[in-house]
Amino acid sequence: MRPAVAGVALGLALAVGVPTTWALTRPPAAAGAPVEQVLSAPAPSSAPPAPGVPVRDAAPPPLPDVVPPVRLEVPALGVDAPLERAGVRPDGQMELPDDVGRAGWYRFGPAPGAPGSAVLAGHVDDAEQGLGALAPLREAAPGQEVLVTDAAGATTRWRVVSRELLDKQALPVDLLFGREGPPRLTLVTCGGPFLPDVGGYRDNVVVVAEPAP
Repeated sequence: MRPAVAGVALGLALAVGVPTTWALTRPPAAAGAPVEQVLSAPAPSSAPPAPGVPVRDAAPPPLPDVVPPVRLEVPALGVDAPLERAGVRPDGQMELPDDVGRAGWYRFGPAPGAPGSAVLAGHVDDAEQGLGALAPLREAAPGQEVLVTDAAGATTRWRVVSRELLDKQALPVDLLFGREGPPRLTLVTCGGPFLPDVGGYRDNVVVVAEPAP
């Protein structure tokens, strides 16, 4: 079944290569509030409640007049990754850069700072390239700063509020790709055990950040 929001899945599109040494010592599976709770939080009381997330085609038109994000940084984790625009693969999964040193911004969703959940995702590793730029997300902790710079040179600042290891078959996709409600930044890569029979990881590491005060 296709997920409701934009028909996008995060399944095996985020898994390549073979397990590397990072998988041998795993941090706790969660930190901060549950991802689903954070992403479903209503807008502040001064704003009207966000409507339900509508069903959309697999490749809706991109939002107009958007300055795309071009760089993601999480200084405490050593993350510093160029960002590319990413769409939807023919199988309904989110496109990702082939270069594991880069990450993708889901261009059919919000840009960072706009209402809704801006999704940035990347490969955790590759058999030939090694660890991906987003591999350190497995150690993200509440309170850590996240910086996103756009093509105009403007930087938005965020604070991590949640990190959770979620089974790919149970991802709250409607919330991850939601286009309504308060601004959220959602970072995604692979995690959990590597499944040789499917050639990928069982889970996704999902990190949610809110605008820094």
